[in-house]
Amino acid sequence: MGPVITTRPKLTSIGPPRLLAGLDGMDRLDRVNHLTVHGTPPAMRPEDLVALAENTDLRGRGGAGFPFARKVRAVIEAAEGRVARTAVVVNGSEGEPSCLKDTALLLHTPHLVLDGALLAATALGAEEVAIGVHRGDVEQSVREAIAERGADARRVRVDRLPDRFVAGEGSALVAGLSGAPALPSGRKIRTSVSGLGGLPTLLSNTETFAQLAVAARMGALPYRATGLPTEPGTVLLTVAGKWVVETPTGVPLAYVLQLCGLGPGQGVLVGGYHGRWLDPYSAAQTSISRESLSAFNGVLGAGAVLPLPEGTCPVGETLRVTRWMAAETAGQCGPCVLGLPAIADTLAEVERGAFGAMEALRGSLGAVLRRGACSHPDGTSNFVASSLAAFPEDFAAHAGGAGCGRPVLGVLPVPSDGSPLALPPGPSAGGKDAESTEELLVDWTLCQGHGLCADIVPDVVELGADGYPAKAVMAVPRQLRPQAVRAVRRCPALALRIQD
Repeated sequence: MGPVITTRPKLTSIGPPRLLAGLDGMDRLDRVNHLTVHGTPPAMRPEDLVALAENTDLRGRGGAGFPFARKVRAVIEAAEGRVARTAVVVNGSEGEPSCLKDTALLLHTPHLVLDGALLAATALGAEEVAIGVHRGDVEQSVREAIAERGADARRVRVDRLPDRFVAGEGSALVAGLSGAPALPSGRKIRTSVSGLGGLPTLLSNTETFAQLAVAARMGALPYRATGLPTEPGTVLLTVAGKWVVETPTGVPLAYVLQLCGLGPGQGVLVGGYHGRWLDPYSAAQTSISRESLSAFNGVLGAGAVLPLPEGTCPVGETLRVTRWMAAETAGQCGPCVLGLPAIADTLAEVERGAFGAMEALRGSLGAVLRRGACSHPDGTSNFVASSLAAFPEDFAAHAGGAGCGRPVLGVLPVPSDGSPLALPPGPSAGGKDAESTEELLVDWTLCQGHGLCADIVPDVVELGADGYPAKAVMAVPRQLRPQAVRAVRRCPALALRIQD
């Protein structure tokens, strides 16, 4: 099954949470607590499902951002043309170590995901819902949730697939759930036409089905009340491989980083290891939306946000990730089997300052483009090319033999030697130590003196005579963290954050 990944994300939200609602006071929502927080989902006909997806502009949250309504329509049309049954597949297989948002949903609020999947399955008349995951703790959480639902979930199954990057590709996931090796097919046949068991299949990732469940309960207009008019709702981001943040679209990326106690450093990789780097200026100007990021040649992708601190070597960090990506090959086409290791080896030559290595690296990057059985070779090549563009002086210094003079701290998360996930330096991603204390910070440039924070957590926040918090930094005892999190989320001015 690959390395044992034990990282448990730290959860927070900007504004009132939707997907993460109810988790400020408990670690996991069982069936009873889930219904208490979210209520019972409605039943939908196929046309209702399409209309809801269109009216909320619901898009896949796995990386491609494909319109969900078009997927639903394609399944309906394929099934009608063949008088066939249908299936629903939930992609919970996060093979990239910089992404934890789907893991967070399935660990902490699995019933929201099941609601969305079953709602779609009922509308489409699907006889089976299959969920693919790669972590043992996630599999156990989903199995418990299925058991808690009784007869309601008899058609739902969860399978644990190999923990590999390419196992999350659509055709690889369907193959794995069908009992075959979890490898990309290399064929351009849509799962909506022939997916699980050869049936027309609605396939989307975990967050997409959770968003569907929220939208079905709220209705299109209330759902659109949060976020941008052109990209309504919230999104989940994985920040620095540790935090999972739910945020409305349109919030500045800089504010998301600040909430997690981070800055842009030398640059920010957005979209994960198939994403692109933003320089510090672009990171300070852009916001969380596909349109805003594209203006700076960025992509939202699967929502991974990875700032690179000042003290580490960009060339060495790029090499670490590239070596891991090369090792994640499916082993079935030349661009992956030969091309990606060649890129990694040539990049290592650049790091050592070998003569002519930069020229050879550019040739290796171009040699794999548009030639793979899946998008993995293209994505890896583009990641390295983006690093070259983002850190030209560092690459030039290494190529010239002098180096940049900085160590490789290993801040970009990759599994290492089969051990638990390597994380950036700092507090554990699995939660703070029982004896540690976090701090509640006030951003004076945003604070408007509403005083709600003192009402929510009076043992931490004391107001001054002017109605503003008396201190900018306040210690948060462990037992008061839920109230402090609630104060952060409910601050109308977004002026609070928690920092380790």
